[in-house]
Amino acid sequence: MKYNKKKDSVMRIFTSYLESKTYRKTPERFAILDEIYSINGHFDIESLYEIMKEKKHVISIATVYNTIELLLECNLIKKHQFGENASRYEKSFEGNNHDHLICTACGKVIEFWNPLVEKIQKAAADSTQFEVNHHVLYFYGLCPECKSKKTDET
Repeated sequence: MKYNKKKDSVMRIFTSYLESKTYRKTPERFAILDEIYSINGHFDIESLYEIMKEKKHVISIATVYNTIELLLECNLIKKHQFGENASRYEKSFEGNNHDHLICTACGKVIEFWNPLVEKIQKAAADSTQFEVNHHVLYFYGLCPECKSKKTDET
């Protein structure tokens, strides 16, 4: 793995987590984590497994599923359901809080950040004295390309 300060921190967090739970620190688990932190954007388990196989990693799909669960437990990745059957994931270490626009026609996911959403979160927390750790916000509709196609068809 190419040295990268963020990846180094992620590896240390994962190592500490595995040690605290007395789980084995296998090269396969770390290869999966490394690959995830090389991906830009969202991924599903099957595509991650295919990437690992293409890179000649000897790994089972069960190991990928089990490692994903461990990474979710130690908050190094987030799980999303974008209205699909398969879950999608994204890395979450030092990730900026963001929300998602999901196209109901093609499945495209667009990430966005808006300060108004952050203000609403803060106002809700302040008015209820609730400590917000994170939020998830999905908007469903048509991306510009699908909206254009729909307009062209009518």
